[in-house]
Amino acid sequence: MKPSAAPPRHFSMIRGFHLADFITLGNAACGVLSVFLAMLYMASGSLTHFLLSALMTPLAFVFDVFDGKVARWRHQHSPLGRELDSLADVISFGVGPAALGFAAGLQGGWDIAILCYFVCCGVSRLARFNVTAEALSTESGKVAYFEGTPIPTSVVITALLAWAGWQGALGAQLWGGVWMLGPWQLHPMSLLFAASGTAMISKTLRIPKF
Repeated sequence: MKPSAAPPRHFSMIRGFHLADFITLGNAACGVLSVFLAMLYMASGSLTHFLLSALMTPLAFVFDVFDGKVARWRHQHSPLGRELDSLADVISFGVGPAALGFAAGLQGGWDIAILCYFVCCGVSRLARFNVTAEALSTESGKVAYFEGTPIPTSVVITALLAWAGWQGALGAQLWGGVWMLGPWQLHPMSLLFAASGTAMISKTLRIPKF
């Protein structure tokens, strides 16, 4: 008698997901939609696409908050959930806002370098968060704080970009104008991304964990 075939691996992985993990995937989906809508705005010029792209970041934040609440409520914390959360946050609060900034007009050479720096800072911040949380969770004491600002704080930048879009201050009308520094252009608004990225990787900023 032949042994029964093992179930496909992908079904096994899905069965291993908790409710909080599916909420985390909603966070990731918002980040992907933000990128797609930013691309649609660049193709269509429709302000609706731009504003919807910006809206995806606070919506992702809602998912990000609730996946943690659901995990605590159901007592279903897992390494898989932590990794899913970090990967989703990179998309929703790193790549998504950077794509929105590019669509808004931050397309000079220095702007692009800063947007890349911002995303890399976000990735580094999340990696450090995971390592710190894992190390501290093995001790008897509760985690009191984490270093650097959390990556979801980029929702503030997307809100500013959405307001700029609503005021018609996109592209050539972007607030602050444009500077020519050496061979590349720099829009002063891109410095918001530089400041945000730097704050995320700072070791002097200590954010209390509630």
